[in-house]
Amino acid sequence: MLDFTANGNDSSKKLRVEDRMESPPSRVLHIRKLPSEVSETEVIALGLPFGKVTNILMLKGKNQAFLELGTEEAAVTMVNYYTAVMPQVRNVPVFIQFSNHKELKTDSTLNQRAQAVLQAVSAVQDGGSPNSDNSMLDSVLAHAPSPVLRIIIDNMFYPVTLDVLQQIFSKFGTVMKIITFTKNNQFQALLQFSEPVNAQQARLSLDGQNIYNSCCTLRIDFSKLVNLNVKYNNDKSRDYTRPELPAGDGQPAVDPAMAAAYNKDSSLLGAINPMSAAAAAAAAAGRMALSGHSGCSGVLLVSNLNEEVRVYGDAQRVKILYNKKDSALIQMSDGNQAQLAMSHLNGQKMYGKIIRVTLSKHQAVQLPREGLDDQGLTKDFTNSPLHRFKKPGSKNFQNIFPPSATLHLSNVPEDVTEEDLRLLFSNAGGIVKAFKFFQGHKMALLQMSTVEEAIQALMDLHNYDMGSNHHLKVSFSKSTI
Repeated sequence: MLDFTANGNDSSKKLRVEDRMESPPSRVLHIRKLPSEVSETEVIALGLPFGKVTNILMLKGKNQAFLELGTEEAAVTMVNYYTAVMPQVRNVPVFIQFSNHKELKTDSTLNQRAQAVLQAVSAVQDGGSPNSDNSMLDSVLAHAPSPVLRIIIDNMFYPVTLDVLQQIFSKFGTVMKIITFTKNNQFQALLQFSEPVNAQQARLSLDGQNIYNSCCTLRIDFSKLVNLNVKYNNDKSRDYTRPELPAGDGQPAVDPAMAAAYNKDSSLLGAINPMSAAAAAAAAAGRMALSGHSGCSGVLLVSNLNEEVRVYGDAQRVKILYNKKDSALIQMSDGNQAQLAMSHLNGQKMYGKIIRVTLSKHQAVQLPREGLDDQGLTKDFTNSPLHRFKKPGSKNFQNIFPPSATLHLSNVPEDVTEEDLRLLFSNAGGIVKAFKFFQGHKMALLQMSTVEEAIQALMDLHNYDMGSNHHLKVSFSKSTI
């Protein structure tokens, strides 16, 4: 089914070769150790948070699959994320790596079911309805085990309220009940739809999506519960079918008129993109950045350190390890920033080497005692002018993206030309493939030939003095030229 003809169709040899060697980036990913009963939908779901899935090939006899994403950049982001966070299917760890294949060629007649499931899931992503005529879509949605979803919020830079969740999920059906709570220092929620099919559609569309740009990531699975018992209507729990419930001791009561309005029309935001609706709701409520509300310390252990971690948060202190000079402890402002830096930077290539980023057991980087010479291995950057995220709710939080070959430039002086910037970034070591000014002349997009070159350019040129007190601001962009 996969194009192995060049090697006598010996797929097993091909797979063993892939096992032994680290393949270069490709938009085709090889997934191993899948549980034997896994479905096409579950494999596709692994890739959905990172971009469009364009092809799939199941090798069920070998407990393996190949997944093709729309772009190589999406595949790199997926592999980097699952390097830091072990992917699981049906509570079984699976292994994901780049395939040697640059494109997945499948025999459509032998791969019909997988292709039909792929089209069905794409239809859901694009706003397909459970009432669609697509029989495979109906089949995929009909396998929902429960109307209750368990929701975990990762990278929670902004508060996520019960009302925000209601607005996001009500696009997919009637939200009956919500209970929010904190477990293992993580914000979680249980949300009950009127029908299991609505829960399945919401899970397929929203799992892995960000409520706000690059933060507050939804991790969604089915709960073992089939019905929620809500005793109080307040800011922690809500039964939209029973607006008369009491608020409970010491809890802010819910306005009965608002509860009734939600109960009568759960599709108030029906035509609005759910992520935009949530962002608008939070903005109206005066959202604030959280500090220290994650389940980890703010300290990272980084091998092959460079200060480009600041693009994902404010590095407060850095300590190079005395006996291992290529590794360092980096203290970020809080645990959320540490997790964000780890998920985006672990596995990236820098100076020709793959850097490794993990959470440290240390809660803080200690400064050397006064009078003790530590050979300059520890630095305090608390008062550095380079911090991007000092202000709670800063717009910089909305522009955090994974490393990409395209860079966003801002604070560009009016007299600086495209040729000036091309030359500046070429001198940083790399090839500038494309360039575009926008917002008049104040901002630009600049594309390097590789992600590694873009990382190097960002490290070298962020805060570069362009003259007349103009310091160039450089960050990764989600756009392409």
